[in-house]
Amino acid sequence: MRAITVRDRTAGVGGLTLTDMPYPHAAENDVIVRVHAAGFTPGELDWPATWSDRAGRDRTPTIPGHELSGVVVELGYGTTGLTVGQRVFGLTDWARNGSLAEYTAVEARNLAPLPAGIDHTVAAALPISGLTAWQGLFDHAHLTTGQTVLIHGAAGGVGSIAVQLAREVGAHVIATGRAGDRAVARTLGAQTFVDLAADDLRHVGEVDVVFDVIGGDILERSTALVRPGGTLVTIAEPPTVQPRDGRAIFFVVEPDRARLADLAERLRDGRLNPLVGAVRPLSETAAAFAPDRRTPGKTIIQLVDEQETRSPE
Repeated sequence: MRAITVRDRTAGVGGLTLTDMPYPHAAENDVIVRVHAAGFTPGELDWPATWSDRAGRDRTPTIPGHELSGVVVELGYGTTGLTVGQRVFGLTDWARNGSLAEYTAVEARNLAPLPAGIDHTVAAALPISGLTAWQGLFDHAHLTTGQTVLIHGAAGGVGSIAVQLAREVGAHVIATGRAGDRAVARTLGAQTFVDLAADDLRHVGEVDVVFDVIGGDILERSTALVRPGGTLVTIAEPPTVQPRDGRAIFFVVEPDRARLADLAERLRDGRLNPLVGAVRPLSETAAAFAPDRRTPGKTIIQLVDEQETRSPE
């Protein structure tokens, strides 16, 4: 099968190559998915789990990418809950070969059924961003109706989903980003927009929840905005300062089949719209990973052309 692989952790994006790899093995409770579309995180080449398994053993050449949408083609021993031919989407394990391949082995519990009518390229943009936004807002920060939330990077993959989910529960949303992100954030439902390059964050005032995806100076300055009893959640880095009379939480997204199913229902009903940016073929993955490329929405790698797989009427 064709796959994007990388062998040298010092090579960075330049080390990504399109090559032939063996068809994956379906272990117990696994499924093999024919990947139709895949997502990736630009910084994952720096993650330790990209290069070693859970026991710390080298696993190069490694296949990156951890979001996928596709069709189940094989069940491992003891696998239940999914069937061959079923449309699914979800996450691959952090310490196993990922989704930037024609086929990949995934634990069945990390996948959810994908309703008919949802394009694979849209579904592939949802797993990490959707679960991260939900877990940050509700599992960790316990955001509720009537509260005020400050969401950094509101036009990005995670931030754009967080804005939509926060508005759905009736929170007041203050979004941040670059000047060019203002219209997108407003369209998603943010009531207020802060240009991080031109506006003073202190003018935001106190908020119940800060959702941070940026880290660094933005994370530090946001700490002072959390009102007593409030929460700052971040996926960028462990916070060095706690809000006064509040909490600061760093977390890593966890797979959750039931929540993926909930997000898929919102997607099907039009209540949730992931921002899909460029859609590129597997052969252009290295260019899509390039750190100097910034496109609106999430870049998706398409491995199967949906038009070609549909029977003529």
